Amino acid sequence: MTERPRNDGGDADLTLRVALFDYGAGNLHSLAKALDAAGASVTVTSDWSEALAADALVLPGVGAFGQAAAALPDDRGPIRTALEEGLPCLGICLGMQLFFDRSDESDGHGIGLVAGEVLHVEADVVPHMGWNDVETEDDPLFDGIDGLVAYYANSYVCAPDDDGPIIARSTYGAGTFAAGVRRTNAWGVQFHPEKSSHQGRRIIGNFVREATRIATSARPGTRR
Repeated sequence: MTERPRNDGGDADLTLRVALFDYGAGNLHSLAKALDAAGASVTVTSDWSEALAADALVLPGVGAFGQAAAALPDDRGPIRTALEEGLPCLGICLGMQLFFDRSDESDGHGIGLVAGEVLHVEADVVPHMGWNDVETEDDPLFDGIDGLVAYYANSYVCAPDDDGPIIARSTYGAGTFAAGVRRTNAWGVQFHPEKSSHQGRRIIGNFVREATRIATSARPGTRR
C-alpha cells in the first residue's frame, strides 16, 4: 500500500479525519454525532478507497454479518494490510465481528485481521439486550474509566483462536465472552459505546485522542 502524505507531527491542532463506513444497513447519526463531539471530522462513506485514505476508520455496529461482508471488496488484502500496518480503527459490535474470519450468522468472510470466528450467543434469552458489566484490561481505549457498564444489542459474540487480542470481557448466558479486542491500532468492542452514556463517550474520545496521536506522529513516506 502506498503511503499518502500525513501531518508532520508539528500541528498540535490537527483535526482527525474519520471515515465512518456505511454498509447500507441503517442510521449512523448517533455514532457520527459522538465522533464529532469528540473533535473528529467525520465523513460517512461506502467507498473503501476513501475510507482507507482517512486518518482513522470506524466500522459501525449496524446490520448483519452477511450484508456487511458483502460490502467488503472481493480482495480483503488492502483493508487487512492497512490495519496491520497501523491505520487506527474502531469496530463496534458488527464492526468488531468483521475483524474475524467467519460468522455463524451467515455466509461470507470477514477481514481476517483477528484469527477466530463469530458464534451465536448461548443463553436462554437472545439477543443480549441492555446493560452489562465489562471487565477491562490496561489499554488506552479505557483510560479514565473505572467499573465500565456498557450497552449491548447482539446475538453473536467473537471467539478469537487465542486470548492474546482480548482487552475486555463480559459474561452473559453460558459464560464469558470477548467484549473487546485489539490488533495493532485496531480496536473492536462488542458493546455500543455511542449508547453507553458518559463512559461510552469517554471510550470514543479516547479512540479519537489515540488516533490523533498516531496521525500527528506519522511522517510522509513512512507507515504508521
